[in-house]
Amino acid sequence: MLPDIEKLLRLQDADKEIKRLQDEVAEFPKRVAVIEQKLAGTKAQLEKAQASVKADEAARRKHDTTISDLRGKISKYRDQSLDVKTNEQYKALLHEIQFAEKEIAATEDKILELMVNADARDKEVKAAQAELKAEMAEIEKEKEQARQRTAEDEKLLTEWRGKRDQLRSGIDADLLRQYERVSKFRGSGISEVRDHKCTACQVMLRPQTYNEIRSGLQLVYCDSCQRVLYFNPKEELLDQKPGVNRPKRHHPKIDAHQAWYYRPEWGDAGEVYICLNEQKGQSSRRVYEIHTGRLVGDILTREGGYRQAFPEDIAGATRLNGDWDVDELDAWGNEAPMVVLDALHADLDLARHEMSMRTAAKPEAASALAPEPAAS
Repeated sequence: MLPDIEKLLRLQDADKEIKRLQDEVAEFPKRVAVIEQKLAGTKAQLEKAQASVKADEAARRKHDTTISDLRGKISKYRDQSLDVKTNEQYKALLHEIQFAEKEIAATEDKILELMVNADARDKEVKAAQAELKAEMAEIEKEKEQARQRTAEDEKLLTEWRGKRDQLRSGIDADLLRQYERVSKFRGSGISEVRDHKCTACQVMLRPQTYNEIRSGLQLVYCDSCQRVLYFNPKEELLDQKPGVNRPKRHHPKIDAHQAWYYRPEWGDAGEVYICLNEQKGQSSRRVYEIHTGRLVGDILTREGGYRQAFPEDIAGATRLNGDWDVDELDAWGNEAPMVVLDALHADLDLARHEMSMRTAAKPEAASALAPEPAAS
């Protein structure tokens, strides 16, 4: 592995840790806000209980004032009754006195009801106060823990920034600019190559590019995501361990009405997927660039089955799994969907892996996965 690659990997680790710590520090105000929000319900409950107590006290004072006014009226009416001249006037004053006495009795009942409720109100207030006190103690503890964690993060941030500056000083300036430019937009600037593809963007690599990366003699960038690419032979060895198995590949049916093939070279287009469809005595051919899914050239139609109609396309190609009806193919227009490309990429990976495993175990067994010969 190139020294620059090793430095970039250490730099990427530092960048990831700095990003994690920055995010954690930035979350501190939010965490405090969430912690303090826990008090809102208890505070509201306490305020409601206290408001009820105040409302009851105000109502009782109002009732006391009402009773005092009524007793004043009764005293006034009794004084007036001493000076009346007729029975009618006396009866009228007596009626007013009786009415006022009834009002006093009703108001005193209301006061008694408020006094009975006062005990329950007082218990509610004390319970809410106790709960609030306990929650405030717990929340202050949580806030202090959050403050301590943030202080630790800020200290680590200072240390990691120092490490990052030291790492950056040892990397070629042009390479560092490329790494940082891509990292800014894509979150990372370097990516491992595994199974013939960039693990960051999942785009398949040309065989020549893949071999250049494996050789570890020069810097190579992904044509799709622009990340710096590197190869880790330990991962390849891990894939080949007996205990590490990939999904079993299902082989396509020989007599299927549709066949997909992979060709490493197709004129100026390079690597392509070829889709052959057989329908009503005619066969059609569609060619897609494997990295972008772009339709290469026009759809070609010939008489007969696809093996007889397009023998030159099948010869030397690797058969893949794929089955999308013609209506779907037409709906794609000039570009195959990414989900289709992903499925074909995955099957091509499995085909290559299966071939390499069979070749390693028994070279002659690899013929079962070898590129198909031309139809005779």
